[in-house]
Amino acid sequence: MTSGDTLAFRTCDVFTEDRYSGNPLAVVAGADGLSDGAMQRIAGEFNLSETIFVQTPDDPQNTAKVRIFTPVGELPFAGHPTIGCAILLAEDAAGKGDFSATIRLEERAGLVPVEVRRAGGRIHATLTAPVVPFAVDIPVSAQDAAAALGLDPHAIGFGAHRPGVAEGGPRFVFVPVDSLDSLAWAVPTGEAFAALEARVGADGLYLYTTGTDADYRGRLFAPNGGILEDPATGSATACLAAHLDACGEVPDGTTDLVLHQGIEMGRPSRLMLGIDRGNGALTAVRVGGSAVRVGEGTLEPPAA
Repeated sequence: MTSGDTLAFRTCDVFTEDRYSGNPLAVVAGADGLSDGAMQRIAGEFNLSETIFVQTPDDPQNTAKVRIFTPVGELPFAGHPTIGCAILLAEDAAGKGDFSATIRLEERAGLVPVEVRRAGGRIHATLTAPVVPFAVDIPVSAQDAAAALGLDPHAIGFGAHRPGVAEGGPRFVFVPVDSLDSLAWAVPTGEAFAALEARVGADGLYLYTTGTDADYRGRLFAPNGGILEDPATGSATACLAAHLDACGEVPDGTTDLVLHQGIEMGRPSRLMLGIDRGNGALTAVRVGGSAVRVGEGTLEPPAA
């Protein structure tokens, strides 16, 4: 990339059909000539939870290679950038009208196939996680979780649901809470939160409880990753499958769940979670949702 070149970008809101809700995303095209440092600086400039950079695929049978950056670092896999980018690329190829397409994105965590479908003017994409998520055997007590979130220890857990850790590229601490009120009251509490996240090696804490018009409602805090709260987190949703399985909540066969996130921060999001389980183990995990375009423009790339 030479001096004077500009990069095209678009923004969209993901895991929603309504603009200015869901999780905002920046998609930067033609990023082959960008260094890692340049991509990180651009992501910091957008200051969204993630920015995705589209490059030429290593394998021409795939649609694109992508790199995903938060304001402070790179991620091997993330759900809302994958869904949003796949929808934009599919729409670019299909034009107007209904269609069904498979977008294949090369991510650091592996190849991610995304099924994109538009019918009756409504668009939906479903990704298959590149790594089947798995539970991590690191104990998290109700007392530690409560201290990290400013809650009473009695608010932690419900039914068979207890705190735990799961990984599928990124790693998350999962904290079930007893009510929507407890979910709303939770706040990351500085040193206690940072200590738990560091001990576990986690990329964030995901709280959840049963929802009123969804199977679960969740919140994701990752202040040490530059994201105080995320409106919708596809990677954490995928890893939730492994945590639910560890709690004994996933039967053999296919389980389909609806999750809401972002309600408490005014950016409601709707995520679909599909879980395949056979012979006592998870075999595949899918995350789905919609996206809507918001804006577009060009940017001057940084020198490095």
